[in-house]
Amino acid sequence: MPVAELPVAVIGAGWMGHVHARSYARAVQHWPDLPLRPRVVAVAEAVPSAAQAFAAAHGDVAVHEDWRAVLADPDIAAVSVTAPNFLHREIGIAVAEAGKHLWIEKPVGLARADAEAVRDAVEANGVVGCVGFNYRNVPAVARARRIIGEGAIGVPTHARVQLFTDYAAHPGSPFGWRYAVARGGHGVLGDLASHGVDLLRFVLGDVDSLVAQTAIHIPKRPLVEAQGHYSVVDTDDPNVEFGDVENEDYVVALLRMRGGALAVCEANRAAVGEQNNYALEVHGTKGLIRWDFRRPGELAVSSGTAYAGQPTATVFSEPGDGEYAAFQPGAGIAMGYDDTKVVEARNFLTAIAEGHVGGSAEGAHATLADAVASATALDAMVNSHDSGKWVHLS
Repeated sequence: MPVAELPVAVIGAGWMGHVHARSYARAVQHWPDLPLRPRVVAVAEAVPSAAQAFAAAHGDVAVHEDWRAVLADPDIAAVSVTAPNFLHREIGIAVAEAGKHLWIEKPVGLARADAEAVRDAVEANGVVGCVGFNYRNVPAVARARRIIGEGAIGVPTHARVQLFTDYAAHPGSPFGWRYAVARGGHGVLGDLASHGVDLLRFVLGDVDSLVAQTAIHIPKRPLVEAQGHYSVVDTDDPNVEFGDVENEDYVVALLRMRGGALAVCEANRAAVGEQNNYALEVHGTKGLIRWDFRRPGELAVSSGTAYAGQPTATVFSEPGDGEYAAFQPGAGIAMGYDDTKVVEARNFLTAIAEGHVGGSAEGAHATLADAVASATALDAMVNSHDSGKWVHLS
């Protein structure tokens, strides 16, 4: 099969922009038979120092302050959008309307309406749309989905997904875009719970209804200029002013899945002592599966007919689990976070090559429809907190 070059641009030169650029470069190393060879040729970034750092890291790329310049380039065929949440809708729609394939980070805007608008633009303009729900690309998670689908743990009865971390735990974390509803949406819901909802949907199917409560743990943040998740300033400085945090640090939701199982989704961005403590477990009538993000190559599995006293074993990811074989030759060699984004890049490129516009082949990659489903659940969590009632998802 002939190989074609795919000129790519990245909008947003922060940490995730670098992850996307590296993922494009690595995809062809792990899948040398890919019919497309991506090449990052441009970056759009409003902060000059960040743009220059990106160019220095990723070679001969054109640097633009305005993201619209990227879309005006007729040679660019695909665009990665790693800009802040409040820009997702405007940029995502514009990318699709420019006829360029779109790889956009979650949560795709601030609410369901934003995700729907980008989805509709992707479908109307016949381009591929891929969304950054990368935890479904972990081989152990793919194995968990297969085990559940095969009925090895019986009928799923209840599940839990947790996403606890501490990037916002320090009171000196500056009041950036993440803490304002107009720019960061509903805080930890879009940032972390969106992944939790997607993981539950990936292994158990759609959500029927839910009830939720949220909380703000640190109500004020210092008003200073700073960049990055983990920036901290001196809160004892008498010259520092503070702003009121507008969105959620914590959410806990009880979800009723359409398949009948109950699930808990809990996320906290200000959890002292927790560093990216993400986990998924599903219990069934004959066993369980349990996965810990910080031990990504392992899956705890209990399956059989012993019921009481039935042991739980740890199995290691191996070729045949998701895309593990493209990275490692045998079991027990763990993959990392960036590897899941390389898988995402490969799925995006494959969808472009095979013409899976609008949606995707079954299970190939997370689409804008998945972003809409996640955003629908997140909106329902906000509504449930406000009303104190169960909310049914349409």
